[in-house]
Amino acid sequence: QVQVVESGGGLVQAGGSLRLSCAASGRTFSNYALAWFRQVPEKEREFVAAISRSGGSTYYADSVKGRFTIFRDNAKNTVYLQMDSLKPEDTAVYYCAARYRSNNYVGGTVAEYDYWGQGTQVTVSS
Repeated sequence: QVQVVESGGGLVQAGGSLRLSCAASGRTFSNYALAWFRQVPEKEREFVAAISRSGGSTYYADSVKGRFTIFRDNAKNTVYLQMDSLKPEDTAVYYCAARYRSNNYVGGTVAEYDYWGQGTQVTVSS
């Protein structure tokens, strides 16, 4: 089992930037694909970005492509989400998720991840 803990959320003005971090512990970090999802009240959790266990493959939702960057530091057991050009519609609770992978497959659905953090709030003001 692996535990993940998000940090870095906060309040930012539209057009600004934030970097979220997700620290993992419990198992070999480099064996896990990692992803970020987000959720607003009364809506389903939606995919934001994912990265393969090696870091060589990434996958983004169309709504964030070109503005958000996911990357990982396996030496620090941490995955990051750099969010630039933020918009009010990016306001949500952001969740980090992990799943053991034997290959570099990257998934984009909630069902493809087994371990979840508690979330961190991101609020973008207009």
